[in-house]
Amino acid sequence: MTFSILARDAKTGALGGAAATGSLCVGGWVLRGDSRAGMSASQGAAPSTLWGEEVLAQMRNGSDAAEAVATVTGPDRGRDWRQLAALDGQGGTAAFTGTKNTAWHGSLSAEGVIVSGNLLTGPEVLGAMLSGFHRATGPFADRLIAALAGAEAAGGDSRGLQSAALLVVADDSAPLTLRIDWSEDPVPALATLLARTRTAPYADWFPTVPTRADPERGHD
Repeated sequence: MTFSILARDAKTGALGGAAATGSLCVGGWVLRGDSRAGMSASQGAAPSTLWGEEVLAQMRNGSDAAEAVATVTGPDRGRDWRQLAALDGQGGTAAFTGTKNTAWHGSLSAEGVIVSGNLLTGPEVLGAMLSGFHRATGPFADRLIAALAGAEAAGGDSRGLQSAALLVVADDSAPLTLRIDWSEDPVPALATLLARTRTAPYADWFPTVPTRADPERGHD
């Protein structure tokens, strides 16, 4: 009941994801990320947050995206009602879509990016999401939100949208995790929230947060 994008920024190596849905709190349910491993989007009629976490663990232990998705989804008796997409640290992608998810459902990938969704108005939603990302300019996070906007314009979730979220992780930056848990127009609200993170005082504080590349970073 969701559409999502996972991507690797070829310029910076950052990993990111964005998602939107016709229900509440998509950020808490769908997106997971670890700059050491990759990104995951776990969604579907009966989504498993465990899937999203477990596929990251598999990739952190050396599996690529395809191996990780196969390992996590294969044994699950409820897999027919679930959907999972994964992006590994090298930009490899993989997805699984259970047959009992509500149509239209599926996934689409290109180099360093994968889009997936279920309960969509049609396959054109995924094409629009992918092209929206590729056509967009500017910072990585803005391009991820542009992908959501493209999907929504193409029909998106057949119920309309109530929530949207963004997650970007990198070794040299603190995680950027933004959530619109409920809104009548969540994708523009997410873009507005992203813009606010680039203004003082938040923008002045954010670079002082410790990162994996500099765990002792401070105000000095």
